[in-house]
Amino acid sequence: MKNIIITGSLLVTSVLFAQQKELSKTQKDSIESLNEVIITTDAIIGSKFKAKNKAGSTYFISPKELKTFNYDDVSRILRTVPGVTIQEEDGFGLRPNIGMRGTSPNRSEKITLMEDGILIAPAPYSAPAAYYFPTVNRMQSFEILKGGSQIQYGPYTTGGAMNMVSTQIPNRFSGRVIASIGSFNTKKTYVNIGDEHKNFGYVLEYNNRNSDGFKKIDNSSKNTGFQGNDYVAKFRINTDADAKIYQSLTAKIQYSEDLANETYLGLTDADYAENPYRRYIGSSEDYIETEHKQIMLTHLIKPFQNFSITTKAYKNDFARNWYKLDALKLGASKVSINNILTNPTIYNAEYRAVTAADNTSDNALLVKANNRVYEAKGIQTVANYTFETGKAKHDIDFGIRYHEDFKDRFQWVDGYAIQNGVMNRTSNGTPGTDANAIVKAEAIAAHILYNLNIDKFTFTPGIRYEDIKLNSLNYGTKDVTRAGTTLAKANNKTNVWIPGIGILYKINDDYNIFTSVHKGFSPPGVKAGEDAESSLNTEMGFRFHKNALQGEIIGYYNNFSNLQGSDSMSGGGAGTGDLFNAGEAIVKGIEVLATYDVINNQEKGFKIPVTVSYTLTDTELKNNFKSTIWGTVESGDEIPYIAKNQLAITTAFETEKFNFALSGKYVDAFRTEAGVGTIPANNRVASNFIIDFSAKYHLTNNISLMGNIINLLDKEYAVSRVPAGLRPGQPFGINFGIMAQL
Repeated sequence: MKNIIITGSLLVTSVLFAQQKELSKTQKDSIESLNEVIITTDAIIGSKFKAKNKAGSTYFISPKELKTFNYDDVSRILRTVPGVTIQEEDGFGLRPNIGMRGTSPNRSEKITLMEDGILIAPAPYSAPAAYYFPTVNRMQSFEILKGGSQIQYGPYTTGGAMNMVSTQIPNRFSGRVIASIGSFNTKKTYVNIGDEHKNFGYVLEYNNRNSDGFKKIDNSSKNTGFQGNDYVAKFRINTDADAKIYQSLTAKIQYSEDLANETYLGLTDADYAENPYRRYIGSSEDYIETEHKQIMLTHLIKPFQNFSITTKAYKNDFARNWYKLDALKLGASKVSINNILTNPTIYNAEYRAVTAADNTSDNALLVKANNRVYEAKGIQTVANYTFETGKAKHDIDFGIRYHEDFKDRFQWVDGYAIQNGVMNRTSNGTPGTDANAIVKAEAIAAHILYNLNIDKFTFTPGIRYEDIKLNSLNYGTKDVTRAGTTLAKANNKTNVWIPGIGILYKINDDYNIFTSVHKGFSPPGVKAGEDAESSLNTEMGFRFHKNALQGEIIGYYNNFSNLQGSDSMSGGGAGTGDLFNAGEAIVKGIEVLATYDVINNQEKGFKIPVTVSYTLTDTELKNNFKSTIWGTVESGDEIPYIAKNQLAITTAFETEKFNFALSGKYVDAFRTEAGVGTIPANNRVASNFIIDFSAKYHLTNNISLMGNIINLLDKEYAVSRVPAGLRPGQPFGINFGIMAQL
């Protein structure tokens, strides 16, 4: 089957051709007025115009919006998107935790993450936790789909999908340089240059970002920051634009390397209250080092008018080693760092050791090398055909993908001691003696989506198919050469049809209503009994665009027959990676978005846009069970780490010469273990309201000065109690920079 798909994809795309679809005059006018359309094979939405005409919840973050605050933290970029949950961790968004419509935000493992239309998580089927996340600075737009609009994209269809569109090859010679410096010795450099000729185009990019961090390790001169470099090159060859058979072939090569002195070790409640930016000496050796490589080939061919076929072949390689304190062993048994910080009185000796209040014996502190290698590769083909019959407009989208990925864990533990406030290594572990296993996945996915527009109605039925095979090879901690003497195998498989339908009714040019129903799905685990996640998801929405006011109101209801959770250290668990079945659950909510231009008069010479978004999320578990990360669960409990209320407000003052903008985000208090009613203090992360500020001044048409302030009011706020202990958000930080462009 694999060979048939690969051969068929290559054959079809090498012999067929289609010209680009012509937009109607109304569509052209609408898009050109926005001046923010992204026409590329890498985009799945492309513009706000298309987003607001989908029969499902869709959000497009345009290049202009990204330039307003020049964020390099996706957690802040997504703060105005209704229905999105962000769980901050390091304050810089290095490894963001993103959830949608009640799905767990932990390592963004429950949403479909894509860059340029292909899966970008390290191993999307076998290990979806996003320890790699693309560099935000090199993204041109963000596309978020929820509800029935996401059927084309999988394998995760419960909460939503996000596609990040990287910098495109320009249509003329152009370049850009951005350099900035700011608080915590944070420095950023971004450079790109590109051009397009008749039959050739290219773009080259370099991105560097580094900082000393905003936390301070006890009795140590080490910083808590990071440094990263990202290189991207794209090259395209194509036939003449007016050729009878037009084709293009684009190659993308990406390489990045990152080093961050980050830790899983947080603070006890008492220590956090005294100084939230403190780090214990027990975390002084913690760091994560990563390397990511990507190669992608995109072939576009258009056999005849209104018919296009796009094929993408891709390979992503990711390696990471998060070397961090895992546990303490002062006696016969070891105690995890999560238990120590959750119960510092019960584990007082361990707490005093990790804070260097007492000296320890050799090998008392166990630092684990979480050494893992990932690979994801595949080929996908999408064919699109549009045509008209009478008053009806038809748009058929068919896609098929073959994908393989794996995660290879080869870990060890080193021993340390703390003497007189200094942490030193006292023993070296042997690689493979902690975890020594490979998990592989092989998946075939296909979809067909039919968009039928008749008069004021748009009907969008679709169906997705996933055929997934998972295999695990656990060599055990004694077989470091992987001879297979203690090999334990496990496997699981599933095939599933994922149907959905959306209906949109255009009341008039100013208003439309829509509804959608689709099946939610997440792949099963590799072990027997780790079932797939399954739900029935419905939504209804109302969109409006009247003069200077536009927006939408959406209500949704997700009914789970089986909600899925995972035991990960990043989520506060034991780190086995095993999935667990949480059973039946209900997630429902309301999403509101409104934008208004206070001036709404081009002759004034300035604008004052205001955007408000609100999210209400209500969750209820329907079964009783015990979990290492959710605690003792009873029917009626709420799902942890989901804030019930979120509110974001953004406003700006824009002129041709300068811009000022404010962005505020309120996040309600949330619980860190399942429960209902008043949240216990030791399971509570308090609410917060954080305001950011940005300014830009255009010296010339090509040179601009810019600056932003993170956490303008310098609020101290907690963002999480996982992986272990309380963690703070970023304090007041200011950045100044200059941008020059051709």
